[in-house]
Amino acid sequence: MLRLLALLAARRPSLRRGRALLAVLGIALGVGLGYGVHLVNGAAVADVQAAVRELAGGADLEVRGGRAGFPESLYPQVARVPGVAWVRPVLELEAGVAGTDKTLRIVGVDALRTRRVDLLEPDAVRLSPAVEQAFAAQIQEKRLPVVVAGRTVGLDVVGTEDQKGLVALTDIATAQWRLDRVGVLNRLEIGLERGEPAPAVASRIEALLPPGVTVASVDEFSEAAAYPSRAYRVNMNVLAMVALFTGGFLVFSAQSLEMARRRGEHALLRVLGLTRRGLTRLVLLEAAALGGAGALAGLAAGYGLAHAALATIGADLGAGAFASYRAELRLSAGPALAYFALGLAVAVAGSLFAAVDAARAAPARALKAGDEQAVLQRATPAWPGVALLIAGVLLARLGPVAGLPLFGYASVACLLVGSIALMPRLLRLLLERLPLPRQVPVALALAQLRGAPGQSAVSLAAIVASFSLMAAMAIMVASFRTSLDAWLGVVLPAELYVSLPQGGDTASLPPAIEPAVRALPEVERAQFLRSTRIVMEPLRPPLPLIARDGAAGAFPPVGEGYERQRDDPPSVWISEAIADLYGWAPGRRVELPLAGRAQAFVVAGVFRDYARQHGAFLMERADYVALTGDRRVDDAALWLAEGVSPAQAMQALRALPGGEALEISAPGEIRALSLRIFDRSFAATYAVEAVALLVGLFGLATSLGAIVLARRREFGVLRHLGVTRRQIAAMLAAEGGLLALLGGLAGLGAGVAISLVLVHVVNRQSFHWGMEMHFPVAFLAGLVAILVVLAVATAVAAGREAMGEGPVRAVREDW
Repeated sequence: MLRLLALLAARRPSLRRGRALLAVLGIALGVGLGYGVHLVNGAAVADVQAAVRELAGGADLEVRGGRAGFPESLYPQVARVPGVAWVRPVLELEAGVAGTDKTLRIVGVDALRTRRVDLLEPDAVRLSPAVEQAFAAQIQEKRLPVVVAGRTVGLDVVGTEDQKGLVALTDIATAQWRLDRVGVLNRLEIGLERGEPAPAVASRIEALLPPGVTVASVDEFSEAAAYPSRAYRVNMNVLAMVALFTGGFLVFSAQSLEMARRRGEHALLRVLGLTRRGLTRLVLLEAAALGGAGALAGLAAGYGLAHAALATIGADLGAGAFASYRAELRLSAGPALAYFALGLAVAVAGSLFAAVDAARAAPARALKAGDEQAVLQRATPAWPGVALLIAGVLLARLGPVAGLPLFGYASVACLLVGSIALMPRLLRLLLERLPLPRQVPVALALAQLRGAPGQSAVSLAAIVASFSLMAAMAIMVASFRTSLDAWLGVVLPAELYVSLPQGGDTASLPPAIEPAVRALPEVERAQFLRSTRIVMEPLRPPLPLIARDGAAGAFPPVGEGYERQRDDPPSVWISEAIADLYGWAPGRRVELPLAGRAQAFVVAGVFRDYARQHGAFLMERADYVALTGDRRVDDAALWLAEGVSPAQAMQALRALPGGEALEISAPGEIRALSLRIFDRSFAATYAVEAVALLVGLFGLATSLGAIVLARRREFGVLRHLGVTRRQIAAMLAAEGGLLALLGGLAGLGAGVAISLVLVHVVNRQSFHWGMEMHFPVAFLAGLVAILVVLAVATAVAAGREAMGEGPVRAVREDW
């Protein structure tokens, strides 16, 4: 069988080898993207989890608080809990590095307990290799400058610490003093006595904890560390599988056309003694060879893509979840074999119909000229496609599974496969209803398509698959980007915005900045903002709490708000994600952990927020100050006095004490930066779209070329009847253009349906973001136009080659 396969492959014409190469490219694309995304995701998650375990230092349990932490008096209380062998206090905060807009993690530990006596020196820190590399220009004379409340604090570098990511280790007393957290901790590492059950000890500890402070095992916290990027990683994996799915349709198209061209060859093999089962194995073996070659190429490409992704857009693939980690690729045989097997399986599955059809063909009939037109004649019932479309609609109405839109993914698959399954029937019905035009070339083109709808449907399978998915992704991204732009217009109403260039837990503005800004004659009105984080569930990310002057109306509202009553507690607004995850609605009374106590609030409304995926709370800053006593601020929005230009206001702000360190931005700058970050986050999506579109276009081109070159006898007959070469070329141009137009419109229709699921189901259940539909009409019309032009050019070029033989030689096989 292998010798026969090699013989048949050796005598395959160059055009057929080109179609096989395209099928290999499709499989390689899917496997490469899938394997590359897997490598990057695995490296990022492994490094995050390894960093958590390294910092835990062999602890069994951990106590964690939010950004505000908890009083250090909790430390001795936990140490006295029965079953606890030892406790290590930790203060871990994100701090900005002066002269940059980057942050690093500063971890304060007990230097004596951890046997790092060099950290007992004042301001001493040990840096991870990643910090030394990333901030080499900022570390002068072995001092690391970090920003705390608008001032620069120098820390003395005394050595290197073997830690993952951007980490600086210091003594806990130094961390509390230098980071303005005296008397505060935010983590306790706990070791248990031998034989003590962790759940029982955790229950005893939990009884001591104030609201917003949680206890869990190190393994649970390690798993939770990767949670913030879970939805993004899953969606990237699904996108890679979409590319592999498109590759499967390329194999289907290439193999179906190849089997149609070789029906006579297969019939001769049957006459010579090859059984139906043997012929099926032969065809599937060819597909497996294509899949194996594509999978091997995909594994190599995936490794290269992963390296390039880590070097350019980072371990988070643009999502921004692992900014302080430096991931390294880890290769293992298991995933590589799994993706190789997946590529092999997709290729074999894509060729299964062609193999069965080739085996079923009667040898005597298949030896007759023209029998290749029988391909797909039995594959045109409407009920499978209709059933899949109905299933897609029903699946889209189901909720998430473990926070993931699994039914949404299944809905997209059903809609896509159902649309492709209906293509032969829809194409036939449409062609039968089109009136024959008076122009001879166009009439001949329409008659040809009516006479061989099966081959036309096969050639369109790959383009419908790739074009529909590309259109759906383009609509989804355009809807998101347009909604984000409109959202920015609402949340950036002021004329200037003031903050520090560094982010993190220590990046609050200098304490004296608020009264100084309010006193400036250039400023008519100022709103200040304070952001903190609170823990609602132990194994979910801490949620931002935004305390803002003029909170009502600060974000676009979703639905109707709640009208406050006289005896209501303070108001809090919740983002769409909070409403989805917790089932809260306006008017509901809730409790939030604030300043170590459970504070009562009433939900005043729901707002749209594209900046914080996992949800956020919003409240009036006056209420926040009254409940916590925290008057620090992180940002300010300024409205200028009449006649004052932004440049004049900036000059006045720079003249304030500490004003030289401020970052002052106009709303247009923030909007442009936000949209650049958005485009960076979707860079991988754009790349997949572009490659899938190119593969689909080339798939259509080679399919059309194969069909045209197989019709040499038909062209010979037409030449005998007096049809000129120019008329035949016009006929082929009409065929190619009409076929591409129908395929583009069918793919566009399926893409619109899939985009509705992506926007309102997959996106909502993954990221909890609502958005308005936006259709990039000009972009999609341009793609359809490119598709039609390429199809016309390919059909005409292939027709010239096919018409190169004389009319007599072209029809000799029918004599």
